[in-house]
Amino acid sequence: MSINRLLSLVVSMVKVVKSALRFGVMETRNTIGLAICVGLFCLGFVIHGNVGFYFNLAGLLIVVGGTLGATLVCSRARRLIIVYKVLLSCYRTRVKEPEEIVKTLVDLSVKSRFEGVLSLEKDEKETSVLFLRGALGFLVDAYPGSHIREFLNTEMYFFRMRRDKSERVLRTMAEICPSFGLVGSVVGLIGLLAGVGDTSVILATVPIALTSTLYGVIIANFFLLPFAVRMRERTDQELLLQKIITEGILAIESEVNPRILEMKLKSFLTPSARQGRLVSLKQIQERFNIKPEMAI
Repeated sequence: MSINRLLSLVVSMVKVVKSALRFGVMETRNTIGLAICVGLFCLGFVIHGNVGFYFNLAGLLIVVGGTLGATLVCSRARRLIIVYKVLLSCYRTRVKEPEEIVKTLVDLSVKSRFEGVLSLEKDEKETSVLFLRGALGFLVDAYPGSHIREFLNTEMYFFRMRRDKSERVLRTMAEICPSFGLVGSVVGLIGLLAGVGDTSVILATVPIALTSTLYGVIIANFFLLPFAVRMRERTDQELLLQKIITEGILAIESEVNPRILEMKLKSFLTPSARQGRLVSLKQIQERFNIKPEMAI
């Protein structure tokens, strides 16, 4: 392998890292780790030279076109667009940490306790979490707790159903993709058989016949399956936040003591995130102008 080729590969990986960090695609550690692993992966192809053997436009078209076509037979085109948008959201937008949501809910509980539920109307408009915004809307509109729980549980159920459908599309594509890699290889082998008796044709055709299978395996296991797992992880994170919000809003509606609410919501957190009070008494007094004798 030439030094220039290796340097070119390193420069490409650095550009990928800079672009990912600039657009906030993933966390810094994930991005750097991904760039290093992709670099090592590509190095395995480059190290023996003859990189041109790994490029087969016909095989790539068969794998990509066949996989997308079979997916369209299984699902509507609109579903593929939804999958694309969900994936962009998974990699570009940051989900709030559970401890942030717990702190917000405890603050809202204190505010509701001393200023009334209607004082949360402003927070309903300002919050960036759509599920929390809807839950606060139910609370401000004075819906009973049983109705709020029913509404929020229904929202959580259908949210999970929608995400499951998108995940199934990715897993279906991952199952189909290697099969079309074999189709591309068969097409290449037909060309190989046409050149039987000519050694030069055989040597030139064998790599082309095998690259289609390579494409199918790489696309399925390096992209589609990891995308599906990432979507599942993101769904679980958001469902956890929705569950915390549901319990917090119902506690506020029931006028549960904010300290009891804080201890209850801490049960959703990892042990390392439970250290100390999320909201100190002094912070509460300063934020809501509560006199010491009124403090909870």
